[in-house]
Amino acid sequence: MPELPEVETVRRGLEPSMTGQVITRAQVNRPDLRWPFPERMAERLAGARVLQLRRRSKYILADLDRGETLLVHLGMSGRMTVSGDPLGQFAHNHPTAQKHDHVVLDMENGARITFNDPRRFGAMDLLPTDTAETHPLLVKLGPEPLGNAFDESYLVNQLSSRLTPIKSALLDQRIIAGLGNIYVCEALFRAGISPRRKAKNIAKSKAAALVPIIRDVLQEAISSGGSSLRDFRQADGELGYFQHRFDVYGRENEPCHTPGCNASIRRITQSGRSSFYCPQCQR
Repeated sequence: MPELPEVETVRRGLEPSMTGQVITRAQVNRPDLRWPFPERMAERLAGARVLQLRRRSKYILADLDRGETLLVHLGMSGRMTVSGDPLGQFAHNHPTAQKHDHVVLDMENGARITFNDPRRFGAMDLLPTDTAETHPLLVKLGPEPLGNAFDESYLVNQLSSRLTPIKSALLDQRIIAGLGNIYVCEALFRAGISPRRKAKNIAKSKAAALVPIIRDVLQEAISSGGSSLRDFRQADGELGYFQHRFDVYGRENEPCHTPGCNASIRRITQSGRSSFYCPQCQR
């Protein structure tokens, strides 16, 4: 599933073609994805101007001039791609319609935004902009890891009484919004913290050091266009390439990248998810 860097990469790719533009035509080709589309979705989108595109956790939010916000979740295989962009940022014209093109938005500038989702685990909803943060999917989310509310004192306080492994704590969206399995594994490696260690047993200095490390990992991934493991593509259809810089994720039995370390990367299962780590570098 796309994590924060992949969603932010898509948002940034869509922004030049959508922000400030009117949706001249909306085509909705099925009644639902993960859940039913909102009533009269195509009608409510057509003619609306996109005021801004923002991201909350792993959701893209398009605020419209009609007082509604389009919420988009990519799910496991969802893609939002741009074609026909008059700004010349995307080389290809409008492609032939595909079987899994479920929502198509034509913009006044000639751009076309296509939401394609073969597995149909993605989702879209329309919600009042002024109460968007109270939506069931958003209301319990913790602070953004790239925002000011996520700082050293916050994380130290959040981890100080938690008996769960640090890996599980960092994946808890109520603590930090948007972190996923890939980037937690990478951050813990850089911090030298074992994913097995209980959150409350981590020294305050190490917990505090996780904040800039998490930010660095996310920023590097965003700069690399995210990680393309299976279905993820950027808005122009290109692959991300941060996966070529993984230190531990997906590298089971491969040698550790740390100079002088003779250990191999191990994989364990925690709460149904794979954790990758170096048993020598991470304690």
